[in-house]
Amino acid sequence: MGKRSQEEKFQEKKSREKKIQENTIIMESYLQTVFRRFKKHRLAMVSLIVLGILCVLAILAPVIAPYDPNAIVGDFGAAPTKEFWLGTDQIGKDVLSRLLYGMRVSLLVGVLATLISTVIGVVLGLLAGYFGGIIDMVIMRITDIVMSFPYMLLVLVAAAIFRPGMWNMILILGFVDWPGIARMVRGNVLALRETNFIKGNIVAGMSVPHILFSEILPNTAAPILVYATSVLALSMLDEAALSFLGMGVQPPTASLGNMLNGAQSLTVLTNQPWLWIPPGLLIVILVTAINFVGDALRDALDPKA
Repeated sequence: MGKRSQEEKFQEKKSREKKIQENTIIMESYLQTVFRRFKKHRLAMVSLIVLGILCVLAILAPVIAPYDPNAIVGDFGAAPTKEFWLGTDQIGKDVLSRLLYGMRVSLLVGVLATLISTVIGVVLGLLAGYFGGIIDMVIMRITDIVMSFPYMLLVLVAAAIFRPGMWNMILILGFVDWPGIARMVRGNVLALRETNFIKGNIVAGMSVPHILFSEILPNTAAPILVYATSVLALSMLDEAALSFLGMGVQPPTASLGNMLNGAQSLTVLTNQPWLWIPPGLLIVILVTAINFVGDALRDALDPKA
């Protein structure tokens, strides 16, 4: 009996290892398929490379920035020279250094705000779609209330109520952008809840957290990832808009938005283009690249493709 029991345990262990290996092969082939579809979008590949380079530059800003972004190092409003590649601003700060640090802040705001809104939207969407009933009604009515207000107006009102600053802006954008994700996740959960494998898990007595986060969430991760890219681009635009209006990141901290804030006068727009063209162009490049990557991800992850 003992020998047979050991043989059975050995066979069970071997069977489990085989299943794990098969699942790994399936996962690798799926990722390879997604990457192959993604590579067909040449603009997305170029955008991904550009985003990678810009993110590295932003992360390494303290190392590669030629000057302290808050230090007065040159003449007021000086044109680009060999010493100052992008010139200096109205009070003599190096524009290139502020651009690197400003890109870092803008990316940080966009990523953290997207992360907060995605987590809130996913959790609420999972609860509403799975449980239904009164929970679904309450969550969806709150979602409808938030979405009934004009988005930018809601952001501006929240920014006016709370003290301007980077962290407050991250929280504002994070708590305003979640309804779209919540509605999308709820719709996917309503469809998945009626499938046989979810019903089988319920009958087998699996716990609710296991079903929600181990069974349902992985099957709705693709649309969440695609939607998150659009939220990231929107959050960066919102940061630039709020900082430009003086309600976001406050000087002396540099951001792409408040760098544009100093270029409101006609004199600066016409005679000092180095103050507004670099940050404005960088915002356009970042948002466009993120949108291209999001479009390619949507096509690559589409199960009908």
